[in-house]
Amino acid sequence: MKPGTCAFLRSVLPDRPNPSPRFHGRIPGQRPCAVPGCDQHGEFRAPGERRPGFDGPGSYRWMCLDHVREFNAGYNFFAGMTPEEIVEAQGPYGGWERETRAFSATGADAPPKWSDFRDPMDALGARFRKVREQARDAAAGISREDREAYDALGLSPGADLKTVRQAYSNLVRRYHPDRNGGDRRYEKALQAVIAAYGHLKAKV
Repeated sequence: MKPGTCAFLRSVLPDRPNPSPRFHGRIPGQRPCAVPGCDQHGEFRAPGERRPGFDGPGSYRWMCLDHVREFNAGYNFFAGMTPEEIVEAQGPYGGWERETRAFSATGADAPPKWSDFRDPMDALGARFRKVREQARDAAAGISREDREAYDALGLSPGADLKTVRQAYSNLVRRYHPDRNGGDRRYEKALQAVIAAYGHLKAKV
């Protein structure tokens, strides 16, 4: 770069050039930026407050380029949602619960429902069940270790101590080497059952 080039560029270019008119998402106008104290025009939309139970796009606030970038960097779509609402929003059926007016059934011309979707490899369903299960466990105060312990005993979370003891006794008898002619293939299963019972006995 030739000497004096930087000084020349500073003399002909503004300190903070305005976004290009073709900048993606820009809607030119004279609206002020919604951030208090900012003197730039609000030419970019950002989500406003979402009313409870409202399933639409909600309101918008207008911001300048710098502030909309800052807003987007910290935006959390799931803020304020319950675990059940988060699962519903992430599930494969999200948005298909209600028909829009254009696709609503009128007599014999009813379109196929999302429930008709075939998932022979259970690719969507398995992930959906796992996410729902994790959200329910979190809401009920069940940790990942608790879930693994219940699974090792073949029980559902929330089983009482009597049920836990009964399952433990049955599995110990099933996996004990004396019961299996000294076969040590069941040793890991037996250790998992013993560890699971020790974990749950202190919590149930």
